[in-house]
Amino acid sequence: MAGDRIYLYDSTLRDGAQTQGVDFGVADKVAIAEALDRLGIDYIEGGWPGANPTDDAFFAASPSLTKARITAFGMTRRPGRSTSNDPGLAAILDASPRVVCLVGKTWDFHVEAALGTTLNENIDMIGESLAEASKRKDEALFDAEHFFDGYRANPTYALDCLKAALAGGSRWIVLCDTNGGTLPHDIERIVGEVTKHIPGEKLGIHCHNDTENAVANSLAAVRAGVRQIQGTLNGLGERCGNANLVSIIPNLMLKMDYSTGISDAQLAQLTHVSRLLDERLNRPSLSGAAYVGERAFAHKGGLHVSAVEKDPRTYEHVPPEKVGNQRRIIVSDQAGRSNIVARFREIGFDVPPTHPKFARLIEEVKAREHEGYSYDAADASFELLARRLLEAVPDYFLLNTFRVMSERRFNAKGDLITQSEATVKLDVKGKRVMRVGEGNGPVDALDRALREALLPVYPQLAEIRLIDYKVRILTPESGTKAVTRVMIESADPTGRHWTTIGVSPNVIDASYNALHDSITWFLFHDQERAKRGKAAE
Repeated sequence: MAGDRIYLYDSTLRDGAQTQGVDFGVADKVAIAEALDRLGIDYIEGGWPGANPTDDAFFAASPSLTKARITAFGMTRRPGRSTSNDPGLAAILDASPRVVCLVGKTWDFHVEAALGTTLNENIDMIGESLAEASKRKDEALFDAEHFFDGYRANPTYALDCLKAALAGGSRWIVLCDTNGGTLPHDIERIVGEVTKHIPGEKLGIHCHNDTENAVANSLAAVRAGVRQIQGTLNGLGERCGNANLVSIIPNLMLKMDYSTGISDAQLAQLTHVSRLLDERLNRPSLSGAAYVGERAFAHKGGLHVSAVEKDPRTYEHVPPEKVGNQRRIIVSDQAGRSNIVARFREIGFDVPPTHPKFARLIEEVKAREHEGYSYDAADASFELLARRLLEAVPDYFLLNTFRVMSERRFNAKGDLITQSEATVKLDVKGKRVMRVGEGNGPVDALDRALREALLPVYPQLAEIRLIDYKVRILTPESGTKAVTRVMIESADPTGRHWTTIGVSPNVIDASYNALHDSITWFLFHDQERAKRGKAAE
């Protein structure tokens, strides 16, 4: 077991997108893919080519990744079609990814009732489709849909489907518990029987969580011989979700002594990546989530705290730093130096933990998080906070006042319209400037007013565009007086994306804070880039 390599296949961007209430934009998919790549995932399933405009746009502008391989998902050819005359299969094979995963039926009941074809034709569909995919792509995978149901009903036929995929050149044959109804002991038994026909280094497992066993089923399959696990971040997926890679990865590495291709340093990013996904989805993280939740290593009063302070192993099954989390003694949180240092490395800010102001920064982060700030997905605001405390960030402009008004009325044509107007008074390089902006909403108007005031001095700001805006209510019990958190994602023509955050009981004030950080971050890096250019000359 020790040292055995397990390959990790993430399907958050496709399977996860089937979660009720989840709707990824292209920018979301790019940011999540980049985070998964930094974590060390082997395969990232980007979506289904031809299925929707978002997936097509993502594949057309796939991010440049260091390790992970973007994978396109789709079906085998349809009954009555050849591999060269099936538009659905053509869309998958014509897409840019060099790895494809094709799903096919392995349950005889589904073949006859759902596909309406013969058992032999289905086997031909699998073998021919995988042969074509293997010929045209670097790697092809076969997703054996409803395999465990099919195996229980007709084991010979289910195995024949797998053998057809193997003969077609499939690199991985993934056994799917599609309706999530199989229990761990059956998973381990059936996978063990399959390995008598197909070697484990060719097998993967794809479990759904309908019995709350997706993680256990995945680990049971590994024990029985499979060497690839498919799952999603935080267990996203339709119905009850998919196997949660955020739990599976540390279980494999810290409990079962398997190699995953993820280093110890990358494993320490796990909590950050988990929470980044939740921030992209604009939803609270599950505080009781294993390994990464706020309460995963929290201790409250009495004998537990005393015991943990003497020896953490008494109530902590792994050191929290291993997964990028931290111990919390309720009332008095413990400092997270290693987490802060790791975040510095990610943003290219080289500051040693011996820096005299480091402790102050940690306390400031903790205080702001208590107020509602969350820096897991707001790297630009985090960088500015750190730089302001540890060195210096210029004040490119100072706000004196802003005023925002919104009007709702009927125009001359009798149409109901809303219009917003913002007025800002700024000090810019020693001059007082007042400008007015109009927009579709108060934030748009405020953004336009700021640009009107700043563009004469900083014309490069014309390059910035706002690509995402999220608001979360932090204190819903306060009703309309609730504290809000605003996150703004910005981009420039070079392809850079950065996210900033603002918190306030007033949503416009929170929006201004996020806009201010966005502009400041851009101008700071523009200034630094100019300095480097002059130094090179």
